[in-house]
Amino acid sequence: MSDSFQAIVARAQEDGKPRAGLETLSVADLPDEAVLVDVEYSTVNYKDGLAVTGAAPICQNLPMVCGIDLAGTVSESRSDAWRPGDRVLVNGYGLSERHWGGYSQRARVNPDFLVRIPEAFSSEQAMAIGTAGYTAMLAVNAIRDHGVSTERGPVLVTGAAGGVGSFAVLLLSALGYEVAASTGRPETADYLKGLGASTIVDRADLARSARPLEKEVWAAAVDSVGSTTLATTLAQLRYDGIVSACGLAAGADLPATVLPFILRNVRLQGIDSVMAPMGRRERAWKDLAALLDPDRFAAVHQLAPLSQVPDLCAAILAGKIRGRVVIDVNA
Repeated sequence: MSDSFQAIVARAQEDGKPRAGLETLSVADLPDEAVLVDVEYSTVNYKDGLAVTGAAPICQNLPMVCGIDLAGTVSESRSDAWRPGDRVLVNGYGLSERHWGGYSQRARVNPDFLVRIPEAFSSEQAMAIGTAGYTAMLAVNAIRDHGVSTERGPVLVTGAAGGVGSFAVLLLSALGYEVAASTGRPETADYLKGLGASTIVDRADLARSARPLEKEVWAAAVDSVGSTTLATTLAQLRYDGIVSACGLAAGADLPATVLPFILRNVRLQGIDSVMAPMGRRERAWKDLAALLDPDRFAAVHQLAPLSQVPDLCAAILAGKIRGRVVIDVNA
């Protein structure tokens, strides 16, 4: 393989904000980490949109290769845990923040960050799942671990047409739950029903000022929206319900009261995918392999080349991307 390769690199601009573009790098430019990976695929996540466009200070060190996900094959290793030819992926762990990320044809990676790609998935399929599907699995597992059975009632998924939401709908329906999918894009209703949603909820029904307690509707919820949507969801949880909160697309505020917690015994469970312990990660990927039929989630993702990353990152911030975009870094 050539010593030079393509990558999306964020650098400081004259206005002080970092923004990213396509550059040519060499292997000598890479950080000194123990495992060299020939990257095949990455993804576009909301956090990537913030990093690449400079809309939020995601990149803590500059220059920074962006991309919070990667999948590929080990080509060199100074670690006893990994050998050339191993198929690996990375989700989070500070990629695109403190460590160079996956929008690159080659990457040197801390061996402690690597997860083996399940045999059930190709590298492309692993990135079709990516941080979004892995986060959704963490959120669904929190609901299962809370003891919410399929008989307890419907489970709400907010931001359902996005990456996390799409996989949450798929996973919950695969487990036999009745799934209500909330979206502000009515044109995605057929798409969401195809993933397993039985009911479509208008985003406006949740994104509003809620009473402290409302009619008990949901046994559990996966929320990637935050703000008033999360507050309304909490007010509508059934007794002993749980919300797995993993996003803030509508804002970081939470205009709620303690009443759902102390009168209905509900739980608000935070879901962090970036620094989740390795055991939790490996469980999530094992469960993803067991629950997801690759043919079933083929409709969730589309392929795009590395050169389109800046435009796609702007589009995801504008809410114009449905499901998942997988980046073929070698296209």
